[in-house]
Amino acid sequence: MTAVLGEILGRLAAERPDFPFIKVGTGPWRTYRQLDQASDRVAAGLAEMGVAPGDRVALICGNRLETVELLFACGKLGAIHTPLNYHLRGEFLRYQLTDCGAATLVTDGPGATAAAQIVGQTSVRRCVVLDEAGSGPVDAVPYQQLRTSTAEVPRAEVRPADILSIIYTSGTTGYPKGCMLSHGYHVNAGAPVRAAGWVVPDDRMFTAFPHFHTSFQLNALMSALVNGASLVHEPVFHASTFMRRAAEEGATMIWGLGTMAMAILAQPPAVGDQDNTVRLSAWCPLHPDRQLEFQERFGGVVNSEAYGQTEAVPIVIESADQPSRLPFVVGRPSELYEVRIVDEQDHELPAGQIGEIVVRPRRADGMFSGYWGKPEASLAAFRNLWHHTGDLGKLDEQQRLTFVDRAKDAVRRRGENVSCFELELAIGQHPIVLQAAATAVPAALGEDDIKISIICHPGDVPGPEEWFGFFRDQLPYYAIPRYVDIRASFPLTATGRVRKEALRTEGVHGSLWDLERLGLMVPREQRR
Repeated sequence: MTAVLGEILGRLAAERPDFPFIKVGTGPWRTYRQLDQASDRVAAGLAEMGVAPGDRVALICGNRLETVELLFACGKLGAIHTPLNYHLRGEFLRYQLTDCGAATLVTDGPGATAAAQIVGQTSVRRCVVLDEAGSGPVDAVPYQQLRTSTAEVPRAEVRPADILSIIYTSGTTGYPKGCMLSHGYHVNAGAPVRAAGWVVPDDRMFTAFPHFHTSFQLNALMSALVNGASLVHEPVFHASTFMRRAAEEGATMIWGLGTMAMAILAQPPAVGDQDNTVRLSAWCPLHPDRQLEFQERFGGVVNSEAYGQTEAVPIVIESADQPSRLPFVVGRPSELYEVRIVDEQDHELPAGQIGEIVVRPRRADGMFSGYWGKPEASLAAFRNLWHHTGDLGKLDEQQRLTFVDRAKDAVRRRGENVSCFELELAIGQHPIVLQAAATAVPAALGEDDIKISIICHPGDVPGPEEWFGFFRDQLPYYAIPRYVDIRASFPLTATGRVRKEALRTEGVHGSLWDLERLGLMVPREQRR
């Protein structure tokens, strides 16, 4: 039977008590024994406050050591660790606090300020404040009181199938759903990462993932725990210092988003760029050309071939030292999952055909346990015995998965399906483009027109004629955007994903360039 989180930490604390397991930023290392003891105290303190098995403990704070202590403490207590995006405000925050039904809120100063406006409309009745100067939105106790509790450590009967965490999806297509993640899912997630050589014993991992996202909790923290690696967790991502900090910490593996890698590459090259011990940089997703650029500049191997979601991770992953460097190829099925491509009637499609990516676990507790409080959504996602990812892809004869697009983020234009993902990467090759986001807008004659929103590097921004010339040379005619939106920033989720629904809501407005209205179109005779 798969072990539960507290049992694993307790065993490691006995076997390797002084192993430096985790640190946040430039703070001190916390060993297995120290983390085990601290989480015992916090679990006792939570129980003393009235937190019981099954209760949700919500967190609103930045990346800090207490979030890790609380995860293990909740696991020992049988409570449910529920980290929320610390950027949430107003109705967005009220919705998630109400949806999870948390009675206990752990927060830092800014989180307390945000929660104070809406907490009376939620089920929160008690608050733990992380900052000495902070004050809670309801009756509060300082976190240090939990750490110094002398109460008996609770020993709940916890099974691998019991829920350890609720992590909310990023909500790019509507209200977020709370994914229920079991102890067993947390523990299982690290196995395929080790099998692929991404995280190996005694690695020193370095990441700036937000603590409230699966990328940190499962990919980074759990992979480090079950594979005997150390983890340095940066409080925030800074492109100008990220690689220097990785070198200072002796990192052997770094993990982040492709957008982070692009921001790092935009920094001026430095003499010491390769003065590091990094053997593997994992940036997902990242165009093969950019992978090679990063690898040449900073050394080590760059691999971006992994794909998953909060519900199932990693669905596919490629061996660390064997990336294919093929555009949009994201790896082969991990040991945790069967993977199929199906049509709209859920019939399996042959190799090479595009359809929805569906998965199912090969072992118990291999993926999420459903959406909190939403049984209908859970059943809809896991229909015909397969979890439907909502993403489009294709498998080749070697079972390599090519990611094509988000199923809800596709554009149908002039009888052709246009991949926003592929379009964004293509336009991202323009030297002035820092980041691009493609969205559909209604076309007068039905189907869709394309709006491309672009953030540019500093410098002279091309005019509409130059953009059109680049599009014409790089894109099929039907994928050329009609509208060009040059902007300073994107609305983002906390994990750096563009909130496409916000860009769609903006629609077409006066500050956009309408290329067709300007007469910039590919003549019919030149279309092919």
